[in-house]
Amino acid sequence: MGMNSLAVLGNCVSQLGLGGFPSKSFGCLSGSSGSTLAFHGSVKKSFEPKKEQQQIVSQEDDHNVSKRLHKDLSFFPRSITDSVLSNNPKDDPNIRIAFKGLPGCYSEDAALKMYPKCQSVPCDRFEDTFKAVELWLADKAVLPIENSAGGSIYWNYDLLLCHRLHIVGEVQLAANLCLLALPGIREEQLRRVLSHHQALASSDAFLSKLGTIQEDVDDTAGAAQYVALEGLRDAGAIASARAAAMYGLNILAERIQDDAENITRFLVLAREPIIPKLDKAYKTSIVFTLHEGPGILFKALAVFALREINLIKIESRPQIKQPVRVVDDSNMGKAKYFDYLFYIDFEASMAEPRAQSALEQLQELTTFLRVLGCYAMDTTL
Repeated sequence: MGMNSLAVLGNCVSQLGLGGFPSKSFGCLSGSSGSTLAFHGSVKKSFEPKKEQQQIVSQEDDHNVSKRLHKDLSFFPRSITDSVLSNNPKDDPNIRIAFKGLPGCYSEDAALKMYPKCQSVPCDRFEDTFKAVELWLADKAVLPIENSAGGSIYWNYDLLLCHRLHIVGEVQLAANLCLLALPGIREEQLRRVLSHHQALASSDAFLSKLGTIQEDVDDTAGAAQYVALEGLRDAGAIASARAAAMYGLNILAERIQDDAENITRFLVLAREPIIPKLDKAYKTSIVFTLHEGPGILFKALAVFALREINLIKIESRPQIKQPVRVVDDSNMGKAKYFDYLFYIDFEASMAEPRAQSALEQLQELTTFLRVLGCYAMDTTL
């Protein structure tokens, strides 16, 4: 079967050598909300200039459609290729990275691991990080997607579907949870500890021995900032060592997490996808819904097993707008079941023919299929 192009998040990427996929099957099930976009601090707005699409009409040959109507492809947005990335290295001081939280949070640590000299664009909410990139206020966004202790961050899976950004990379960050306090304050003087609920839960054993009251706040760096600005002598904060230096706090204890290997995986999002190659280990993330029928999920997963493609992660989420599917069961009459979205990460590059053919066969079993991104795997900690 001839395969020419694949529509990835609304972009036709002919370099992937894929085809046979109706473009209507690759899209967002629901639009983004009209909520207010909020950022920490002042951010200067910059917009990418738009150019009008040109049409050149030739009157010499009215029967030749390609000559009668020609669109200058130089005016269309181009996908980010490896050659483009080489001109925009990870130590580029001009690249702007959006993340949720205040400066000094772990999401900023992840951004600095990927782009050591980046400009930070702190945001109040996860959805604001998407909007920052969509509005050209940032070049990329860093989004936590799962933690080894707390599991998947389901809200962010929903945001991936509701927005049109592409996954272009991932970052694995090993957290060093630190107990911080004002200079001169000792552990036994603390009566309460402030932090994000996940950081508090990950340090439960340590905090139980300390015997303090736990107070949940929105952000680890926000907890450190609050203790510093308010001069709270009876309160500590769980945050990063970088946050301690940033807000003038002392580190009373380090690595207080219950599990020594507390790792969070972050996704790097951009407006345009990367066109993968075969020079390194790649991961592909997709989301789909399935037709009704016995064994349909087994058949969907089999398309990867038959091609020896390793599935790294499988996640299911009820559809938000139409969570219930009505099925006409001949034995029980009409029954209502949850209708699920399936998120899958598999270990293969979309430049590989086996990955292309797997998605082509999967398309026959789905009512909706979207490629969220194909990107290099992060194997470092």
